[in-house]
Amino acid sequence: MTTAAEVLRARAGSDEPALHFEDRSWSYRELVEEASRRSALFAALRDPDRPPHVGVLLDNVPDYLFWLGAAALSGAVVVGINSTYRGDQLGQLVRHTDCQLLVTSSGLAPLLHGVDTGVEPDRVLQVDTEARLAEVAAQPQALPDVAVADDDLFLLIFTSGSTGLPKAVRCTQGRYGRTGAHVASIAELGPGDVVYAALPLFHSSSLFTGWASAITAGVPLATRAKFSASGTLPDLRRFGATMMTYTGKVLNYVLATPEQPDDADNPLRVAIGNEASHRDITEFARRFGCTVRDSYGATEGIIIIRRDPSMPEGALGSAAPTVKVLDPETGEECPPAVFGPDGRPTNLDEAVGEIVETAPTDGFEGYYRNEAATRERFRDGAYWSGDLAYRDADGWLYFAGRSNEWLRVDSENFAAAPVEAILHRHPDVRSVAVYAVPDDPVGDRVMAAVELVAGASFDPAAFDAFLDDQPDLGTKWRPAFVRVSEELPKLASMKVDKQRLRRDAWREGPVFWRPAKGEGLRPLTADDRLALDRLLP
Repeated sequence: MTTAAEVLRARAGSDEPALHFEDRSWSYRELVEEASRRSALFAALRDPDRPPHVGVLLDNVPDYLFWLGAAALSGAVVVGINSTYRGDQLGQLVRHTDCQLLVTSSGLAPLLHGVDTGVEPDRVLQVDTEARLAEVAAQPQALPDVAVADDDLFLLIFTSGSTGLPKAVRCTQGRYGRTGAHVASIAELGPGDVVYAALPLFHSSSLFTGWASAITAGVPLATRAKFSASGTLPDLRRFGATMMTYTGKVLNYVLATPEQPDDADNPLRVAIGNEASHRDITEFARRFGCTVRDSYGATEGIIIIRRDPSMPEGALGSAAPTVKVLDPETGEECPPAVFGPDGRPTNLDEAVGEIVETAPTDGFEGYYRNEAATRERFRDGAYWSGDLAYRDADGWLYFAGRSNEWLRVDSENFAAAPVEAILHRHPDVRSVAVYAVPDDPVGDRVMAAVELVAGASFDPAAFDAFLDDQPDLGTKWRPAFVRVSEELPKLASMKVDKQRLRRDAWREGPVFWRPAKGEGLRPLTADDRLALDRLLP
């Protein structure tokens, strides 16, 4: 079975559970029937002269899975619309991807009021109205008589948007099928397993690691309308979930809930995701009695970096010999990191570069209607990931942030991630983001936004003393601004929204700053803000 359509068709007669949501369950037979009804409805409504694209603006309700199934079976395309967007940015997501039908709910439909989506009002379907439910129920439940090929487009998945308006990543039926088989294999999914995916279904984590692996293995997917840190453990127990997906700060949020003596009394055996910190990976595994498989991953695919139990603490993993760390300006391979007696790198200024697959063969299928962005990824026969890393002498890779997360202070370039790793050592810091704000007259200053553990307060003098004690803190790395937050702003993917942090700069408080190099941190006053605001766009 090489396509999403083949996988679902093979399960059309199965009474094994396919979906758990709240207090209801659907078998694979019922899921395919619901998908077939929606496929028939789309066939009646669609314009054959336009791309068969259906925009889905829904929480993780069952209808989302039914429309995914409808597209898989009929050769249509689901465009997952990010519900955190507003106004014309939301409209751009729909217009750019040529949606001719927009599926939403009564709760989310108000987001579309006054927004130019390019979709006619009579083609905006609210799935939870009585009239629409009756219309769907009246459709035939027979499988669509449509041939679906390996290279037929199936999904348009927007990247997380941390660097501006997202790009729509193309995913074909074949890629989806292959991804599901790969994840199901490494997770060793089989009878009795349940996959829990609580992140939005417009996100690649729930789509690829979650639903693709579940349907491939013929096991149920369990989900909830919206992610809840406090609801995660109760959900795992209620649904009997043996595997969960995550990305970004999900593990961190779950760990922030009060620890109980029986936390490890749950069915979870493995959590699979990416971008968790080493501390969160270790603590989550201990507290909940499971294995955590954190690896490098991006919606675009292509580059695979595998974790290994033998790798050093803090490493990302190892990759094929064709994956190299290159200087984005010269195209030359960066030298390996040199580690001091304390085990910390001493030459990140020259060791950090971009992760590049120099001999790409499979994976990324391009951005939809954005050839310039696709060409930016593929240069001189190589695939440039947009992610930064450094390598040690043994070949282990260490993540150093995104390519847009370079800072330039006093003519010195460095990446944000190593600075974040240092600040994360502070015992009161639960989460941290480092980013550039403008200096006067040119260049950047380092700004850090910190989210403190419950009950902690920020002491600027103590924080400066902590910085003094970090031997690997570069001379240009010391934060000039520190924003203290109860909770850092997040994207729907649970990644920190650095675009918003950069835009807010010092305008959102409380903020501490050092007016000049060598000075200690002190509270930023209203007069300080007025003087600094001239530097901002």
